[in-house]
Amino acid sequence: MAKKILALLLACVMVLAVVGCGKSDDNNGDSTNTAASTGNVTGTSDSGDKVTVPADFKVGFIYIGDENEGYTLAHYNGAKEMMQTLGVPESQCIFKWGIPDDGSYDAAVDLAEAGCNIIFANSFGHEGGVLQAAKEYPNIEFCHATGCKAAESGLKNMHNAFTAVYESRYIAGVLAGCKLNEMIEAGTITADEAKVGYVGAYSFAEVKSGFTSFYLGMKSVCPTVKMEVKYTGSWGNQALEKETAEALISQGCVLISQHADTTGAAVACEAQKVYNVGYNVSMIDAAPNYTITSASINWGPYVTYAVECALKGEEFPSDWCKGFSDGAVRITEVNKKAFASEESYNNAMAKATEAEDAIKAGTLHVFDTKNWTVDGKTITSTKDIEGYNGLEYIKTEGDVSYFQESTLASAPSFAFIIDGITELNQNFG
Repeated sequence: MAKKILALLLACVMVLAVVGCGKSDDNNGDSTNTAASTGNVTGTSDSGDKVTVPADFKVGFIYIGDENEGYTLAHYNGAKEMMQTLGVPESQCIFKWGIPDDGSYDAAVDLAEAGCNIIFANSFGHEGGVLQAAKEYPNIEFCHATGCKAAESGLKNMHNAFTAVYESRYIAGVLAGCKLNEMIEAGTITADEAKVGYVGAYSFAEVKSGFTSFYLGMKSVCPTVKMEVKYTGSWGNQALEKETAEALISQGCVLISQHADTTGAAVACEAQKVYNVGYNVSMIDAAPNYTITSASINWGPYVTYAVECALKGEEFPSDWCKGFSDGAVRITEVNKKAFASEESYNNAMAKATEAEDAIKAGTLHVFDTKNWTVDGKTITSTKDIEGYNGLEYIKTEGDVSYFQESTLASAPSFAFIIDGITELNQNFG
């Protein structure tokens, strides 16, 4: 059973290589600001320290997609936040858009040869090429989002990063649970009909971690909720995500969420008058009446931190993961139209705020073991479970035990299918 539950557990299965439309620039997707730098620039870090940006300091970015898909847009927004915070001119940033996984090495070398001091890549599949480049350019810092090989590489200039997005998924779940309660109280559905559908990309640990935290958030306020997950086998396919959401709705799901990168599910929800929780970016434009919110990542804190370290010549960790307390995750605008009344909206916001404050204070652990079981049993240790390589992910503090997600490594590792959640297909991953 453990093998079935934890197939492809290791964080290395956490593929976030979304398919995006590459730019048709004449320079193979490269993008820079053509304004010339006039000399050193002085900026201010988040900590208030003055940071000098030399005129020859450059930052490179390798993106799997472009601004037209949510995953890469979130990374690009993080880069822009870094530029604004530290005062790094756009003229000293080089963006490579629409770089496929097998093109990451060439892109990294191009950026290194262009004089970049630090280089970021955002697709799981970029890691091999970036790691190879890091070996060949030891004086350049390489930062890779969603990967898992930096620590084991032994390279001081290779870094992995992720965020505790499971925290924002939990809060989005609290809001969704409040909506379910509203529907139950209104008699629109019964408590037993509180069934939620989830459009997942692949049956990987990162996806399972996300939908489990979303479910636990819902369950914290709506204890009768159940959830069905259907995988698409793609990170970004508008038509397929719409079709999958429609299939879940036809099977009685009264609310839909997702770990997929387009607005397909939201479009289906608006047409079917079913409530929706999105991912990465707000779905309100796609579903103005039925979107509740989206769980989102803010890459700004990491990109800013890493670039500041590079500017100061300071070493920084091979693994980085932060959440609400550091502004690295958030929920997008909560749509008042999705709630039947001002009172209902205010009640949902109060519960979400209370939960977020508890997460920040460390008094609420998303994967608290008292709140979930597998086949009716509480998981008390991971040491003997296949896929964990003898590592202990269950941590006990006083009378509280919880799965310490993204702590032993930045990449998510939670891959249990807990009671209350059903996978409708398992052939992706």
